[in-house]
Amino acid sequence: MIKNFVKELEWRGMVHQTMPGAEEHLMQSIRSAYVGFDPTADSLHIGNLVPIMLLAHYQRCGHKPFALVGGATGMIGDPSGKSSERNLLDEKTLRHNQEAIKKQLAHFLNFESDEANSAVLVNNYDWMKDFSFLEFIRDVGKHITVNYMMAKDSVKNRISSESGDGMSFTEFTYQLVQGYDFLHLYKANNCTIQMGGSDQWGNITTGTELIRRIANGKGFAITCPLITKSDGSKFGKSEGGNVWLDANRTSPYKFYQYWLNSSDEDAEKYIKIFTFLNKEEIDSVVAEHKEAPHLRVLQKRLAEELVILVHSKEDVNNAIKASNILFSKSFKEEIKTLDEKTFLDVFEGVPQAEVRKDELSQLDMIGALAAKTNFLGSNSEARRALKENAVSVNKEKVKEDYQLSTEDLINDTYIILNKGKRNTYIIKVV
Repeated sequence: MIKNFVKELEWRGMVHQTMPGAEEHLMQSIRSAYVGFDPTADSLHIGNLVPIMLLAHYQRCGHKPFALVGGATGMIGDPSGKSSERNLLDEKTLRHNQEAIKKQLAHFLNFESDEANSAVLVNNYDWMKDFSFLEFIRDVGKHITVNYMMAKDSVKNRISSESGDGMSFTEFTYQLVQGYDFLHLYKANNCTIQMGGSDQWGNITTGTELIRRIANGKGFAITCPLITKSDGSKFGKSEGGNVWLDANRTSPYKFYQYWLNSSDEDAEKYIKIFTFLNKEEIDSVVAEHKEAPHLRVLQKRLAEELVILVHSKEDVNNAIKASNILFSKSFKEEIKTLDEKTFLDVFEGVPQAEVRKDELSQLDMIGALAAKTNFLGSNSEARRALKENAVSVNKEKVKEDYQLSTEDLINDTYIILNKGKRNTYIIKVV
């Protein structure tokens, strides 16, 4: 059964522009649509989540999604929203990246279904690799004027940019190559819709123009807004750079924390865009959150849904446990259940000092706080803190006569020291 895809996007705040007739076209029968993904890394990041969700909702509404990995266009570089050319990749790297991206997309799209709307992954390198330059300018280039190409915002913005670098011919032709992708998928797979971010409108409409001029057909464009954060900072970035979907690049704990730290305004927007919760469920969570904002019910639900989607239920349970562990009454037992990667994520940025294992039995608390580690400025400062009952080992208060031992080790390696509530230090036993 076909559901109204455009209406689904509208209430979620995911529509920027739709070409006239697109909604009616989609309600007539199963339609094929595609979104392109940049294969310049072997992982997608949360900046890719909007186009991923476009395809996922598209499939859930009964239509057939195509995910296009831009192996050919990845060798060129899209000027849209960019200020410089990207690095070009070899075919072996692109193929590796394609396989990694498909595994991530499979969390959202069903590629294995026997249904008519099973998802398909394609790579434009497969149809572009044997295209000669002369064939391309003869069969494709002659149908689009330079005036038409120059009128695109992505081109005008680069040419008129203050840097004065302009853009290369390679990048200038990008819209023709992307436009040809749409034409190829239209002819080979009856793909009548291309979707993407609002910055892709110019490239997408070049494709609809080629379909009209060369195939005498009709293609449609649907774009979604570019996601912004309410505080003006860039969505999808953390202090460490991109927030990746690959657990080896961004751990499930850090992924969870990114969403948990969303503002109320952003979380209310994100939960519509980045989850499959229906309107009633979202309205209920938002209402519950507004009754007691300090409990951050909205952010917690958003973070949980996304970690489950991108990683697993087990990962979200571990992320929640790690997030709550600092305030847990059974800290000493629970901290030892964290794997080392999550432990280091939780205590990222905390000062560390190394101590040899054979030195541990001789290390008194003064040495642990000052003489051996320099956590505190002097032995007298350490002694004073201990007398004031301000020092704890693995969250348990200790006196000056406490002797550290292997019993205190977390993951056989770490000991957590605290002076008061605000100062945390880690001894790494090597």
